[in-house]
Amino acid sequence: MMGLWILLHIGGLVFWLGGGFASMVIGLRGRVEDRPTQGAVTRLQAQLQRTLVAPGAVLTLVSGVFLTARVMTAGAPPSAWLMLMQGAGVIAALIVFFVTLPTSARLSRINPTGDGAALFDALRKRIAVSGSIAGTLGLLALVAGVFNKY
Repeated sequence: MMGLWILLHIGGLVFWLGGGFASMVIGLRGRVEDRPTQGAVTRLQAQLQRTLVAPGAVLTLVSGVFLTARVMTAGAPPSAWLMLMQGAGVIAALIVFFVTLPTSARLSRINPTGDGAALFDALRKRIAVSGSIAGTLGLLALVAGVFNKY
């Protein structure tokens, strides 16, 4: 049964980080497009956030809570790597749920030309910063999880 939870945990992380990196690449390449096309790019990014990043983050958190409960009931003291993985993962998920996802949804509804252009640019910058922070914390959690096993 533990193997299934570990598989769910790793699978969720793959969806979460993979979707985040795909969104980042699309955003970087989309910067060189004309303004109307940038609107389509942000709609694609919002779709990636909703279909891969958010479910992956939820799956990773839920399975992580279960796995943590199993470690705690086994009586083994948590390692520093495990605590780093948990802390970085939870902070990254909070950034995804409370900054990146809502901003992405809002950005996808804004016209990148005309009156909304300044807001569009500001929200794109917020997405880039929050996504970079969450992605870095996600990678840190992944590295800590690997070192926790050895």
